[in-house]
Order: sequence, then structure tokens, then C-alpha cells
Amino acid sequence: MTTGPLSVRPARADDPAEIDRVYDICLRTGAAGKDATDLFDDPRLLGDVFAGPYLAHSPDLAWVLAPEGSSSLPVGYFLAVADTASFERELEDAWWPRVRARTAQRTVRSSPFEGWLHSYVDSPPRTSADLTSRYPAHFHVDLLPEAQGGGHGRRLLSTALNALRERGVPGVHLGVSAANTNALAFYAHLGFELLDDGPDTKFLTMRL
Repeated sequence: MTTGPLSVRPARADDPAEIDRVYDICLRTGAAGKDATDLFDDPRLLGDVFAGPYLAHSPDLAWVLAPEGSSSLPVGYFLAVADTASFERELEDAWWPRVRARTAQRTVRSSPFEGWLHSYVDSPPRTSADLTSRYPAHFHVDLLPEAQGGGHGRRLLSTALNALRERGVPGVHLGVSAANTNALAFYAHLGFELLDDGPDTKFLTMRL
């Protein structure tokens, strides 16, 4: 459990301990908001897909929620990208080759989810130009259970969206697991609109 007030601060994207903590949060919230640890033989794979690329290639749009104090570890994060199309091109050259090299010899799969992520690393999907032309930014946000409630997610979101607006970004999109009903309700309450009502993933958008 966390103690004391929680504050939003920029992520320390060059701090190995903070990177590891963000990876841990990603894993512990990776099953539609619940702990995904038991779904993985490779505990870093989920973070390599949904956290590490943002810390490495969009560090100026990365924030964490942490107890006050210089040595406090985060209990949540918000990782954003202003230009999804450029980000995806950059990752193909600078990020995915390293992840493929790290995971190439791993053959054990603890779950279909882990197998799907290996396929994702091998052939990362590209976001459609129609979507990125209208909503070029996207983000990932996750909070550990002890940090949920109390308006913390809203504070993280407000910090990031204000930063994107200051850059002149016209819109933002994100994908949410259809099973994560709490997150879907949270975004709907904040004014996000449903763009694609898929059976597994719901795509939401907002003009900035």
C-alpha cells in the first residue's frame, strides 16, 4: 500500500530502477487492468511492447504517479506519443530489432496472450493513416490498485493532454480491452468517443 500524498512528475526515463518499476506496473495491470504475471514466461515482454518504447523514444511525454520524495517508486504511469505514424517508423528501425534479438531464443509460451505478443513483436501492426491524420497522438496509462480512485488517473490524463495541446496536437486515440469495463467507463466519462466497437479492443478518440 502507498502512504502519503501522490504527485504527478516526469518519468525518469534514463533511470534503470524507474524503468523496471514501469515494466512491473505494466505487467501487474496487463490483464484488462488486473495482474498478468501468471500469463507470461517472459515477464519483460509486455513492457517491451507497451512501456519501454515510450520511455526510450518519447520520454518528454512520459509521466508517473508516485509518493512524494526523491527516491519514491511510481505506482502508476502515463506514456504518450504526439505523432503515432513517426513513432511507429522509428520503432521499426531502433526498437523492435533489439526486442526480437532478446526474445529470439525463447520458445516457452505461458498463455495465448504471450504468444500473440511474440507475433506482435515479429510484425508490429501499423495504425491506419485515416486514424492518425485526425487523431495523431496515442497513449497508455496504468495505475496499480492502491493508486486507483481519488482522481489520480484524471490528474495524469489532464497533465498529458495539456502537454499535447501545447504542441498543437489536434486529437488523441487509444485502444482499450473490451474486458476492461472500468477503463471504458472512465474514458467515456471524460468525453472520449467510441470510434471502433470491436469484440476484443475498443478504439476511443478525443479532439484536443
